Amino acid sequence: RTKQGKEAYDKLIMTGKELLSADDWDRVYDMGEALDKNDEAVALLKGAHEQIYQWTDPETGEKLPEPEKNPYGKLDFQYEGRYLGCVKAGTSPGIDVSYYQGNIDWKKVKESGIEFAIIRIGYRGYGQEGKIKDDDYGIRNIQGALAAGLKVGVYFFSQAITPEEAVEEAEFVLQRIRGYNITMPVVFDWEYINDEARTANMDPRTLTDCYLAFSEKIAGAGYTPMAYFNTYQSRDMMYLTELEEYPFWLALYSDRMNFPYRIEMWQYSDNGRVPGIQGAVDLNLYFVEE
Repeated sequence: RTKQGKEAYDKLIMTGKELLSADDWDRVYDMGEALDKNDEAVALLKGAHEQIYQWTDPETGEKLPEPEKNPYGKLDFQYEGRYLGCVKAGTSPGIDVSYYQGNIDWKKVKESGIEFAIIRIGYRGYGQEGKIKDDDYGIRNIQGALAAGLKVGVYFFSQAITPEEAVEEAEFVLQRIRGYNITMPVVFDWEYINDEARTANMDPRTLTDCYLAFSEKIAGAGYTPMAYFNTYQSRDMMYLTELEEYPFWLALYSDRMNFPYRIEMWQYSDNGRVPGIQGAVDLNLYFVEE
């Protein structure tokens, strides 16, 4: 990885104006203080970072207002025992789980230091029919996590292609969680699958409207909605500024923060290990309001 970072860094220094890809930038960023950077190099790297996250309309190219800046940088996070935390803010360690984690010993999860769980409650298939289905372990996981004393939220894996379908997904979630003490966010998790999926031709305007429709329905029922996305989606597939009234959950698999805009939750690993869970699990940190 260091070799890849050095190659990306050298490419930038040699060309000056060449725009690094996001992957190249991340490789350079990950090298951190390992690089012997002069002032010119620092300026070039800063410029590349700004270009990569240049906030323009994904459809027209027109410049847009930027979302609120992220107050934390790559050096503001360190491990506190098993799990990552922020040295400049209160954070809570958590996981997100689904059917794929199988049977979970929630008591062991709690004893390891995990404080919350975001549980998949359902999903829409990515075939053309797009059927909504329950996660077979969803209710069981909600009950187990609550019984162990964890705070609980839920997410729905969406393949909505219209705002109306997003509302349908929100209504499905609300029916399933009724009667449970859901104090963490209810998350709209829309993800690109492949060129064959029903969502292959999704445009930024429609996708943003899907996020808004789901979130408004959830908020209207008294829960806290949340938008899940990765860096690619935030740059090229949605109008992030239109969603700022809702909390953000970023998928960025690293222990160094290099996303420039405000988030409330960070999925920093998809290969975590937690007592009570067999195999890999997603690890998250949630910024706690103080």
